[in-house]
Amino acid sequence: MSLALNIDHSSAVRPAPTMRPSLIGLSKAGLAETLVSHDVVSEKEGRMRASQLWNWLYVNGVTDFERMTNVAKPVRQKLSDTFNLDRPEIVSEQVSVDGTRKWLFRFRDPANPNLPAVEVETVYIPESDRGTLCVSSQVGCTLTCSFCHTGTQKLVRNLTAGEILGQILMARERLGDFPGGSRPDDGGLVPGGETRAITNIVMMGMGEPLYNYENVKQALLIASAGDGMSISKRRITLSTSGVVPYIEPTGREIDVMLAISLHAVRDDLRDVLVPINKKWPLKELLEACKTYPGLSNARRITFEYVMLDGINDSDAEARELVRLLAGIPAKINLIPFNPWPGSNYGTSPSSRIERFADIVNKAGYASPVRTPRGRDIFAACGQLKSESERLSRKDRDALLTL
Repeated sequence: MSLALNIDHSSAVRPAPTMRPSLIGLSKAGLAETLVSHDVVSEKEGRMRASQLWNWLYVNGVTDFERMTNVAKPVRQKLSDTFNLDRPEIVSEQVSVDGTRKWLFRFRDPANPNLPAVEVETVYIPESDRGTLCVSSQVGCTLTCSFCHTGTQKLVRNLTAGEILGQILMARERLGDFPGGSRPDDGGLVPGGETRAITNIVMMGMGEPLYNYENVKQALLIASAGDGMSISKRRITLSTSGVVPYIEPTGREIDVMLAISLHAVRDDLRDVLVPINKKWPLKELLEACKTYPGLSNARRITFEYVMLDGINDSDAEARELVRLLAGIPAKINLIPFNPWPGSNYGTSPSSRIERFADIVNKAGYASPVRTPRGRDIFAACGQLKSESERLSRKDRDALLTL
């Protein structure tokens, strides 16, 4: 008997592929430029119409130009004829016994409708004081971290800024998170009676965000814009396995919270667990963390540390972790390993995790043990994976050249 509720969307109407470009993912200036270049409005009118569209797209969550009532009808018709506001197709939606939701989203390239569709997973985690959306940045991954299910899926392609934002918009739609929005019949709730279901964004889904830097940057700047989605930059966290050259630009240009997938305190072990360490070893990674723009006790870096039984969970490694992070305002998230089919690791016993946490806590670092969420629907940390890996090599090569 399944522990999770699976919501079947197989009978839903699927949007037909279209050659009309999407407006989702463009900056406000980009919107104005696009409207003018496609002869929808005059240059004089561009900025004003772009501001109107911005509000409809990101504040009100509108997907139909006809609902944009403060836009003149002739302009609405031109917009409808020229552009689309498509959101991803929901292939499946699962609801865990703990309330976690996992969507499998399908994207089609509107400019290349003959290319195969790609799929990613996105997870919503409701808590009493917040609602966190875990967003993907790539289809598949190149990092091959040995404990991570996503790492077993070959990279298919980067997601566009519009596709990254599309996950947020579709999740907000399903959760009834837009003004006047209806909630799903199967019990979507706004946590704690607040006006927003999604209060936090974490770039911790499929892929390495800093290997898709420009698209991630564009998407997060739009998500955090005060006159749009208005998600505080202090409530947006980007997690990287250690792409050192992009750590400083992340703080300077995007200005969001940083998380580091650390998982080991020795280079020889981290080379196995997180192979990107061979390119940027611990010394270089930690130096980049020490100089992260805006770093302070009020703006700490989160270090993620998956607890693997007998691999990285000894007292000595806890003490070495404290030594390595000396001088870095930090929080350490201890993550019990989430098993997946074919994995070669076990989860550290609770007593071992508690002992590890105690050593770190006594050294002055907050080290909460992350409660696994959505394990029954494979929505927990390190468990995400889509079926896009089944694409042929020819199809993957075609997508990677875009």
